[in-house]
Amino acid sequence: MTIFSKIIAGEIPSYTIAENDMFFAFLDIFPCTAGHTLVVPKIEIDKLFDLPEIYLQAFLPFCQPIAQAIQKAFAADRVNIITLGFEVPHCHIHLVPMQGMDDADILRKIKMSPDELRHAQQKILAAMAG
Repeated sequence: MTIFSKIIAGEIPSYTIAENDMFFAFLDIFPCTAGHTLVVPKIEIDKLFDLPEIYLQAFLPFCQPIAQAIQKAFAADRVNIITLGFEVPHCHIHLVPMQGMDDADILRKIKMSPDELRHAQQKILAAMAG
């Protein structure tokens, strides 16, 4: 069972952003920018393009309202998708709010306290709500 499956199952706490029957979105606790969100399928598949077609078709539509909320909540120029996936053998998409190319370095981590992460979560949820 991957760490992402444990998060989805509620065995490891997370700053949840959204969930449906196929996907789970939560804040990256080691973000490269505030609002950096991970979106994972609820099935354990290591590589993105090994996902069943139904998941591939549904991935971006699930991500779209989340990305729009992140962009609004953090006044980002854009929210980009990064799909590296080497750190956890469970495919995932990084939704990264960016002001420029420097923000694309997801190996650079910023430190956020639990209160700062909760605040980021609330900002995204509020932007999604209205």
